[in-house]
Amino acid sequence: MVYLTRRYRFSASHRLHNDNLSAEQNSRLYGKCDNAFGHGHNYVLEVTVAGEVDPGTGMALDLGVLDGAVQREVLDRFDLTNLNLDSERFRESVPTTENVCIEIYNLLKDKLNGGTARPGARLDRVRLEETNSNAFEYFGDTTAYQATGKVR
Repeated sequence: MVYLTRRYRFSASHRLHNDNLSAEQNSRLYGKCDNAFGHGHNYVLEVTVAGEVDPGTGMALDLGVLDGAVQREVLDRFDLTNLNLDSERFRESVPTTENVCIEIYNLLKDKLNGGTARPGARLDRVRLEETNSNAFEYFGDTTAYQATGKVR
């Protein structure tokens, strides 16, 4: 099994605010990130795909396939946007970097898991760096692992 990780960058703004909480609660929970005008980040995204090396190509996955999927599903959707206003998903949920990381994983998993991407290849993880101090990783729904004890 080989793990291929590719790094991408995009910029987006967001406001961390939950309409179900009071102004005091939002301020206490999110601090300066609850600023009504929002704030931005230059995110660093790492996408890791796992797979066997194809004997014919010598690759686990064609980089063009990976780059195309990330461009269409993530960069075109999120780069230079306000996540709260420009993303349907984040009109209803708080666009914390944790939630953005999960959303990116979900957007990519069907595009990168086997099939036309490369039989046997699968999305292993998404890592999203918000700042030099904060990064989040998501490996998909682990419910199946917890129920069966088998690796994703």
